[in-house]
Amino acid sequence: MKKQFLLLLTWVVGLSFGTAQDNCSSFYPMNEGASYQYKMFNGKGKLEGSTSYLVSEVNNNGGNTKAAMKLKFEDAKGKNAFESDYTITCTGDGIKIDYKSLFPTQMMQQYENMNVEMDITGTDIELPNNLSVGQDLADANVDIKMSMSGMNMKMAVNTTDRKVIAKESVTTPAGTFDCYVISSNIASKVMMTNMQMADKLWLSEGVGIVKQESYNKKGKLESTMELVSFSK
Repeated sequence: MKKQFLLLLTWVVGLSFGTAQDNCSSFYPMNEGASYQYKMFNGKGKLEGSTSYLVSEVNNNGGNTKAAMKLKFEDAKGKNAFESDYTITCTGDGIKIDYKSLFPTQMMQQYENMNVEMDITGTDIELPNNLSVGQDLADANVDIKMSMSGMNMKMAVNTTDRKVIAKESVTTPAGTFDCYVISSNIASKVMMTNMQMADKLWLSEGVGIVKQESYNKKGKLESTMELVSFSK
């Protein structure tokens, strides 16, 4: 169960790059009503679930543009596993994704209903407008502390060594896209359970994330996510 939760957090890290929308961002044309759909597979190619994004609202304020995002994850049988809301801010130099988005809103509400006290801290995920092969990107992290009836639990997701490693074409059911490839290391921890992942993202201008692959510490493919359709 803990490993599944860690993998879920790791997926959300990657998915959070998927859909910011506005002309101030090179990679994410921010249009209210835009939608994206992804399918996720395990290392053997078996369907694990699907994720849908919707840009529900876009606002301009003080030179910044903010997009309200709605995320819905369904398991392989089409059952709603969780939903989440988060905000992406576009500053003109790039985008910032609220680190709290790494913890699903629906799950947070469930814990609050159970009278679980939560403290979430971290650093926003940043993606500049101008990318080039060899470029290093800023690290990101989220730390979650939960307390209930004297019991404490800590969770953490740290994304490090983010780097643009290539520029290449990739094909998914949504089409063929010219992409920047971004690699990173993701370390997740829930209580005494640790998971180390190496992550690769294929990012296309005007679209966002097209594909994601995650590998375990031995280099074995653990999961793949790919864009299957989108509408702007």
